[in-house]
Amino acid sequence: MQLLRRPGRDALRDLTVAISFRGQFDESYTDGDNSAVLPTDTMKNTVYALAAREPVHEPETFGLALARHFLERNPRLRRARIDLTEHLWGHIARGEREYGHAFVRKGGEARTAAIQAHRKRLIVGAGIADLLILKSAHSAFSGFPRDEFTTLPETRDRILATSLTATWRYGDADVEFGSAWRAVRTTLLDVFAEHHSESVQHTLYAMGQGVLDAIPHVTAIRLVMPNKHHLPIDVSRFGVEDRHEIFVATEEPHGLIEATISR
Repeated sequence: MQLLRRPGRDALRDLTVAISFRGQFDESYTDGDNSAVLPTDTMKNTVYALAAREPVHEPETFGLALARHFLERNPRLRRARIDLTEHLWGHIARGEREYGHAFVRKGGEARTAAIQAHRKRLIVGAGIADLLILKSAHSAFSGFPRDEFTTLPETRDRILATSLTATWRYGDADVEFGSAWRAVRTTLLDVFAEHHSESVQHTLYAMGQGVLDAIPHVTAIRLVMPNKHHLPIDVSRFGVEDRHEIFVATEEPHGLIEATISR
């Protein structure tokens, strides 16, 4: 966590960083020769040191700085992978006023980034994890095959809810990562809200295609959308008028829908 103290209004960035190396380290396994093995303790301290040198503006740029640092200093290293998860915080607000020194976590959603730095190639990815979204109309599921084990009724009106995880890849590293991430997130939510869905698959594809159409920097996007079922409860059994307003959310079993859409 990086806390930047400013008069009247502090800034906070909260990251989980995972670092992995791939390279010519055979001797450490076969002969116990650690002469080329950078301690994981050093990796951890490098994260702290580089973060302390200057503010962490975007997880992607911080990941790039880490990857380049390790490649420059470790000749046996062929690939450095940096995975970052940003835990999002906002200032606590009271009416239109925000408290400059008090924060609240923004639900379960996280911003992610993935850097793969090879000696001659660089791959920059970003993403969103565990974004809970729901639409209460314009969602259907019908026309599917039936056999003697099928009990699911067809419906033209159901709740569609999911915990969205999306990861995407940029064509190069010359990107305004913050604005690009926000543009992807906005596009995903706009398409989800506006799409008339025939299935989770149908909406998933529309969301991915919408991102490719709207953000030219994105070359491919992978979406994972578990079907978070909300089952209607017939309250007429209790002598109450059933207006189809009461549902129960279930965790399992559920379908897991995923796909990658690329240019």
